[in-house]
Amino acid sequence: MTFLDRLQPLALLALRVTLGVIMIAHGYGKVFGGISKHVGFVAGLGLPGWLAYPSAGAELLGGILLIAGLLTRIASLFVLVNMLVAVFKVHLQHGLVGRAGYEFTLALSAMAFALILLGAGALSLDAFIFRGRGGGTLRRTSR
Repeated sequence: MTFLDRLQPLALLALRVTLGVIMIAHGYGKVFGGISKHVGFVAGLGLPGWLAYPSAGAELLGGILLIAGLLTRIASLFVLVNMLVAVFKVHLQHGLVGRAGYEFTLALSAMAFALILLGAGALSLDAFIFRGRGGGTLRRTSR
């Protein structure tokens, strides 16, 4: 195992915390004070307005779970779905870069996708609670 391989848990922690903080920042205002505005926004996209509730929950609760490294793959799946809806229903029409472009939501989608595949890593509650049962740690295969 190389030096950089030993740092993989730290990289997954950085990925989780970064994505989690961003999700909390976006979900907090929707959950605490702006949910009716978010319902209207979601309905304006041609989606049922009630989807604003799981959307805001995926951002706020998903962000909290990501930072803790708890149920990381599930939280990442909800974040991924939320971000893909944002890419295709809101940002795609504005192009990749520039005002309202989809580069940021696409990057967040890729982060969530990586966490679905890789899990939370060794520095997480998933690893502590589910140790020995596929607890979301990156495992190196023998060659």
